[in-house]
Amino acid sequence: MGPINNYNMHKSILILGACGQIGTELTLALRERYGNQQVIASDIREGSAQLMASGPFEMLDATNYGALEDVVMHYEIEEVYLMAAMLSATAEKFPMRAWNLNMNSLFNVLNLAKDKKIGKVFWPSSIAVFGPNTPKENTPQHTIMEPSTVYGVSKQSGERWCDYYHKKFGVDVRSIRYPGLISWKTAPGGGTTDFAVDIYIQAIKEGKYSCFVSEETRLPMMYMDDAIRATLAIMDADAEQIRVRSSYNLAAMSFSPADMAASIREHIPGFSIDYEPDFRQAIADSWPSSIDDSEAQKDWGWSPEFDLEKTTREMLTNLK
Repeated sequence: MGPINNYNMHKSILILGACGQIGTELTLALRERYGNQQVIASDIREGSAQLMASGPFEMLDATNYGALEDVVMHYEIEEVYLMAAMLSATAEKFPMRAWNLNMNSLFNVLNLAKDKKIGKVFWPSSIAVFGPNTPKENTPQHTIMEPSTVYGVSKQSGERWCDYYHKKFGVDVRSIRYPGLISWKTAPGGGTTDFAVDIYIQAIKEGKYSCFVSEETRLPMMYMDDAIRATLAIMDADAEQIRVRSSYNLAAMSFSPADMAASIREHIPGFSIDYEPDFRQAIADSWPSSIDDSEAQKDWGWSPEFDLEKTTREMLTNLK
């Protein structure tokens, strides 16, 4: 990242879904950088006390175009981060609600950008875009994508629309395929990789954990600080550096619940884990075990800072 004086310190930013797992930390990071008043948080419900106290907040449904446009016009918003979504495990229970939220919110933001009402868009994709026929190891940037979940289908469709709006209308939209994300600050929101947060909470509270995916389920994961850094980095990059306008593969580490348990035992020797896979196992089985993110490294300089050991240390220290 360049020196601070390169940033436009007066740009107005809107975050949709600011109270979620990523949204909360992203809002605080952007406020720290651009000033509290420049970053407008919004969601359909209020967020943590820290988030609410840190700057402006609007109750806003991202699927309501009129309400969204009003907020964009009122605050003279230049950049939108669309973090509102229904995640993988929840979406399987409410398919149409998930499709409507995930797609309509995206169309609203892309159309605002097409009409030049905003200048730049960040929209998160996910490893859920991949499916059972995708190469599992070192999944390439461009590969077979046949998602088998509602969430994955909405994310894959979203990627195609982002690419289309960029090519057809010149919309500056940028995206990352997030792996599973691990954070101690905000509870996860109904994703298949939520076990990777719950395991630490239960290790401290109970000394044991019952995991909803099997022992050997290896998935791509990332500590939240890395995810926030990647998000800021892709938005900082010059437009010509961003050669992928669907969404970039992003990786940090891959591990199984058994690997996590072993790293926790370094700190809590008596920790025990058992496995009771539920419907989320099938979702996890359809996803890659590791990701090739060389295009993100090459195009905008991505590199992770957290491995499993460092993540475990951070999680246990902060949750205690």
